[in-house]
Amino acid sequence: MFIVTGIVLLIGIFLVLIRAYLGPTVYDRILALNAMGTKTVVFVALLGWISKRPDFLDIALLYALMNYISTITILKFIEKKRLDC
Repeated sequence: MFIVTGIVLLIGIFLVLIRAYLGPTVYDRILALNAMGTKTVVFVALLGWISKRPDFLDIALLYALMNYISTITILKFIEKKRLDC
């Protein structure tokens, strides 16, 4: 059951990568990369569950925070063309 979930997540990540490549606007690409990051967090947590290693959840949480901060930073840069306030 967990293996099927992992395969479905990998297929979803692949489809989101296609959306990021073909996205007509910058915002579509950013949304696709954010969705890929979220799916990666879930996949890392699932890998930790399958291998019975709870430290993978810490890695998934760190990756989720990095994904959030990078998305906000990229959107701010696109909106204002600079990164300061």
